[in-house]
Amino acid sequence: MNYEEPISRAKALVGFSREHHYALLLCWKIKMGLAKNIAIDRINAYLQWFYTTHLLPHFEMEEKWLFPMLPDNNKHKQIALAQHQQLKALFEQPHKDTAALTAIQNILGEHIRFEERVLFNEIQNAPNFEQTSIGDLHQETKFVDNETDAFWK
Repeated sequence: MNYEEPISRAKALVGFSREHHYALLLCWKIKMGLAKNIAIDRINAYLQWFYTTHLLPHFEMEEKWLFPMLPDNNKHKQIALAQHQQLKALFEQPHKDTAALTAIQNILGEHIRFEERVLFNEIQNAPNFEQTSIGDLHQETKFVDNETDAFWK
């Protein structure tokens, strides 16, 4: 697959893809925070806010409405579910150090790229893909960032 070509995304999945953009920005913010030697607790505070406010609800919507469009034995669905579990475990660690933050940054970035380049293409081409019902169920809200401590700036 040529990653330079734009990916044609079904209208019902556009909101999910937009949310992926904000998660990729989270990866960048972690990278900037670590590069600037920002205190880990400051990065962790933002990370926890992002996880509970945006990422966890996003995972839940994908698992409830998108992933069921593929059979349980679908290898890409299984990979995505395993990645969700791995990321949840990383985010839910009580005391994340630099290594854990770097792991979150790398694994989340790879997970999003996998969903965008592989899984979403498979979902939107699935015989039981229901574009209208997903679009109705996934009410995308405008992303409002938490800039209380904008350590990445």
